Amino acid sequence: MRRKEKEITNRGEIDQIIHNSLICHLSCSLNDHPYVVPLSFGYDGNAVYFHTARKGKKNDILSVNPRVCLGFEREIHVQSNPDLACRWSFHFQSVIATGIAVAITNPEDRLYGIKQIMLHFSDEDWEISEKELSRVTIWQVILTEITGKISPARTS
Repeated sequence: MRRKEKEITNRGEIDQIIHNSLICHLSCSLNDHPYVVPLSFGYDGNAVYFHTARKGKKNDILSVNPRVCLGFEREIHVQSNPDLACRWSFHFQSVIATGIAVAITNPEDRLYGIKQIMLHFSDEDWEISEKELSRVTIWQVILTEITGKISPARTS
């Protein structure tokens, strides 16, 4: 990271950013054509979980190239400057993570993955039927590299 003073190295702080992010941006690529999409997600401290339709562009890409990059952000605020356009900035906290996306096939693991997604948004342990679960593909991304960054609020 170029700006070391903005780097977050504490894994607990990084996990808090992920847990408090509303969405995750999934970045993947096929044949040098990048694709980025916002997703709902779950996170258990080791892996990120997301779901897709049984067929579609994400599945097509991930089945050929499972390497992904995930982006999370929170506390985003524009910091304007009334006098200088080039002094505008953002306050934010962000995490960038890489890993390999794997479609989960084991029924118990699929249920665990979807429950992690629901837990992220509702803090409830939902009952999910196999029929409902059969409508989606559940993906797991074991994180291989993770970095955090903060751009603090400007005081002047």
